[in-house]
Amino acid sequence: MDNRAIGFFDSGLGGLTSIPPLFKALPRERVIYFGDTARTPYGSKAVSTIRQYACQIADFLVSKNVKMLVIACNTISTTCLEELKARFPALPIVGIVSPAAEKVAASCDKTNRIGIIGTKVTIASGAYRDMIRTLAPELTVFDRATPAFVPLIEEGIIENEIMDLTIHYYMDDFVAQNRLDTLVLGCTHYPLLRKNIERLYPGLEIIDPSQEIIGRIRKTLAERDLLADESQEGENVFYASDLSENFTRMIQRILETERSDLILKFKNLDL
Repeated sequence: MDNRAIGFFDSGLGGLTSIPPLFKALPRERVIYFGDTARTPYGSKAVSTIRQYACQIADFLVSKNVKMLVIACNTISTTCLEELKARFPALPIVGIVSPAAEKVAASCDKTNRIGIIGTKVTIASGAYRDMIRTLAPELTVFDRATPAFVPLIEEGIIENEIMDLTIHYYMDDFVAQNRLDTLVLGCTHYPLLRKNIERLYPGLEIIDPSQEIIGRIRKTLAERDLLADESQEGENVFYASDLSENFTRMIQRILETERSDLILKFKNLDL
């Protein structure tokens, strides 16, 4: 048993979408989260820059004595996972891509037509497409970069006409021309658009990596005897490189409660 916190990080607030399913599945666990809200979005940046930022954040979380690192960001997972594992060989590190790819492979067959949306870096990496095809070569997979979604979400522009128009712009042809029936939300920000997407494209089956990663976290903690015990108590701490009003508001919105054990802090990790 291990009562230390789990370290989560993301380019901004998207990784917060993994926290409610974690609290539901593993209510004894605590979280230290870092969102790089001052430097988001990462999805259009150079890979070398993303790696530099990711190492800075990981170093900070490791300095807080976390028992695990969870890369709650598809862009970082597709570019930095192996580098971070080499940097911290004794620390369990979980990326978000493989659990979702395994879900697709397990739940779809050759009759399905699967779409993946994500940032430019995630889609250019081909990580989802290649992993799904490795696990299930018979599956038909398409992908498309949707780079405007993250900055709009970070600004809180979600349930309005601007976001719906942006979704239509990226997805109408993508869904229709490829006759999609399944959609992978290949960015942890995108679950915040799930209701919009389900309303605009009601026939799509949605696969959410923010949900799928929880099983991998639980399995890794159990295998290493790192699960928190029954006496676990403590605060959940959320750091941001720009502790804006919107970040605070989105934490409350995503967690759907005003919890007394949530501590918000500012941490500048500028280069």
